[in-house]
Amino acid sequence: MTVVLKIGGASAAGAAEAVHELRSLGQRVCVVHGAGPQISEEMERRGLEVRFVGGRRVTTAEALAVVRESLAAVNAAVCAAMGPEAVALSGDEIGLEAEQIIELGFVGRPLPSRPAAVEEALALGLVPVVSPLARGPLNVNADEAATALAVGLGAQRILFLTDVPGVFHEGRLLRSIGAERAELLVGAGRFDGGIVPKLLAAAHAARSGVVAEIGSTAVVA
Repeated sequence: MTVVLKIGGASAAGAAEAVHELRSLGQRVCVVHGAGPQISEEMERRGLEVRFVGGRRVTTAEALAVVRESLAAVNAAVCAAMGPEAVALSGDEIGLEAEQIIELGFVGRPLPSRPAAVEEALALGLVPVVSPLARGPLNVNADEAATALAVGLGAQRILFLTDVPGVFHEGRLLRSIGAERAELLVGAGRFDGGIVPKLLAAAHAARSGVVAEIGSTAVVA
């Protein structure tokens, strides 16, 4: 079984533990990470505007340089936490494809992709650790990039590792949520912040036949 594990930029240690657990069960693991807090902090330090539209970061040429630097730093930290079995990969260098969203600048909507470098690493029993950049280069949302890889690779499962137990709605932790309901609630503004792109990405994965989980919450087709 192939599993795509999406982690946040501050989850290197937790990711290493999760990867070890999955691999102990005989599963092949591909990691996709973000670097949201690091990027925003560095952009603010440089006096660059931090703005999001629909969970995607508006990315100028100056911001893209910050994105690349921050992702590289997080990728190195994640690989260091995992040890010699981790393989550092940048999405734009291995062929992650995306459609540019012109109005957001150097930003893309990732497409299902099956990079040879990821397949080769998995075949060798290694753990590819992928930065969410696409050819262009284009900045892509890490949750969307994880789903694009899961669908492209034919993964059986995608797991979004979060710092909360799962998806909360009206103060209650959900055991599961249907993809259509998730999309409707997002559209109605019932969720906000970082959970929005995760829910939409998980819903897309579920509709594409991939078992999707956000923490302990299953997102089902």
